[in-house]
Amino acid sequence: MESRRGREILDQRVPLISLRRVSRFYRPDRPALFDVSLDVWRGEFAYVTGASGAGKSTLLRILHLAEPSDTGALFVNGHDVAGLRRGAVSVLRCSMGVVFQDFRLVDDLSAASNVALPLEVRGASRAEIARRVEEVFDRVGMGGRGDELAGGLSGGEQQRVAIARALVGDPEIVLADEPTGSLDAFSANVVLDMLEDVSRRGTTIVLATHDRMLIAARPHRVIAFDGGRLIGMSSTGGACAPAARDAAS
Repeated sequence: MESRRGREILDQRVPLISLRRVSRFYRPDRPALFDVSLDVWRGEFAYVTGASGAGKSTLLRILHLAEPSDTGALFVNGHDVAGLRRGAVSVLRCSMGVVFQDFRLVDDLSAASNVALPLEVRGASRAEIARRVEEVFDRVGMGGRGDELAGGLSGGEQQRVAIARALVGDPEIVLADEPTGSLDAFSANVVLDMLEDVSRRGTTIVLATHDRMLIAARPHRVIAFDGGRLIGMSSTGGACAPAARDAAS
């Protein structure tokens, strides 16, 4: 059996997420992503930025294994996902939490029932579901409000519930697609506080946004896209250096 020390050393050498020359076409003449190569490391907080149509959401869907790339390869934990069986892909997706701009809650279910859904799909026991849901509600500042209908909550509260749903399964990776895009400034800051706290606990965060003010206020690594192409990266939210495609391929 691999030792914990050996696993830690391996984690330092192998990116958690690695894309190699990935392209995705919805139209032959206009790629949603084109020839993208990049690495995301365990525990990293990374922004994916660019204008509408730059390829941010497509990238997140590919990372979540919700749709395939047309060319290239995606590796997660060093494994080429193209070679995984369906059951292994399902397990891999369960190691990810997703946060959407439009929340995607079931309005006529309670907040707690929405958060419990990923655990129910996995077949967790009722006792485990109750324990985890209570714990994650406390983490996102919604303790004691699980019985309220999701549709009756404010936008900021609904996004907290959506984040709780993403975190309840203790994911290795959280993919957040414009999670502050429909929120006021105060609620947006609360959401970023929560995601940064999750990152400090060791979870990898990949957050798609076009909000330059947010990036400037909360500096993290920036991965910049334009027209489906990776055009640059920075380490702490500053100016992006041009992407070195050959070095990443």
